Amino acid sequence: MLTMQDHDAVKMNTHDSSLREQYIEYGFIWGICKEMWQRGQDMDVLRSHTDRSGYDILLEADGIERHVQLKSSFLGAKTATQKINVKLAEKPNGCIIWIWFDPKTLKLTHFLWFGTEPGPVRIELGERIARHSKGNAQGLKLERQGIRVLNKGQFERVEGFDNLACRLFGQPPLR
Repeated sequence: MLTMQDHDAVKMNTHDSSLREQYIEYGFIWGICKEMWQRGQDMDVLRSHTDRSGYDILLEADGIERHVQLKSSFLGAKTATQKINVKLAEKPNGCIIWIWFDPKTLKLTHFLWFGTEPGPVRIELGERIARHSKGNAQGLKLERQGIRVLNKGQFERVEGFDNLACRLFGQPPLR
């Protein structure tokens, strides 16, 4: 059963979702940069200002570029699917990182990963086409041809930035 504090945290995460998303992204970038620093690998982070190309950030380390679509959900959320822009599948090394966090503290708890090993492979998003969330004048929810739906079960759970860095860039080089 949810306490009043839990209800307040859920309300905050619902009403201020754009601000929360920015903070989660900042926390993610800090965590992955810190991990790469500890691995002794330089990494560049480039941010897309629009979602038009299917990715939020581009991470590059040791010549490996990762176009990353970030998604997030708070612990206890009922989210079972994610809608993904098909343009992400056009990018070599495209991947999706679904960040899970504590709604009270915004602490990142774990990740769900959808992607391939580092290399020139493109991800397959499948054929399940998303629909608009609101109906048109006739009440029909039309298909969104440029968006695919992925189920939570298609993602792999990843614990910690160290394991996530391995999914993104492979094992750290021996120094």
